[in-house]
Amino acid sequence: MTEPADILLRRIEAIDTAAADNRLRAESFRRMVEGLRDVVGTATSGDGVVTAVAGADGAVKSIAFGPAVRTTDPAALSSATLRVIALARADAARKQAEVVRAALGDTTLLDRVLAEDRLVFGDEPPQEVSAAVPPRVIRRVAPVEDEEPAPAYRSRDAW
Repeated sequence: MTEPADILLRRIEAIDTAAADNRLRAESFRRMVEGLRDVVGTATSGDGVVTAVAGADGAVKSIAFGPAVRTTDPAALSSATLRVIALARADAARKQAEVVRAALGDTTLLDRVLAEDRLVFGDEPPQEVSAAVPPRVIRRVAPVEDEEPAPAYRSRDAW
């Protein structure tokens, strides 16, 4: 073969190789997108009273309460519910990271995203509401409506 024909043949082979690599990459990304779409995170409180399921987008898909919910203090239940929702969202984010890691391998960008998720979702429980402090109740006294206010000209003794 002539030299120009060899050069052309090498270029065609390089294009074929690049096209095959692109097909493999596209298939890998398609699998990754499907995997990310199917991710759900689940978390349950330590006492088993609250279980939450969060979707890939962080939206809460369900919250379930155990039988002990009837005897749980409302403030403690509220705190536990918020904590479990945050944990379910963090679990979904971690599972998404694993899907990305399986498709792309370890990357510094992925590590930065995971570190940011830890900052956003946190691994520390929210401050517990103290049961010793009773809630503050404000009572307002309604004005008596059957009495009419005295007119201004009668309010002075001089009249």
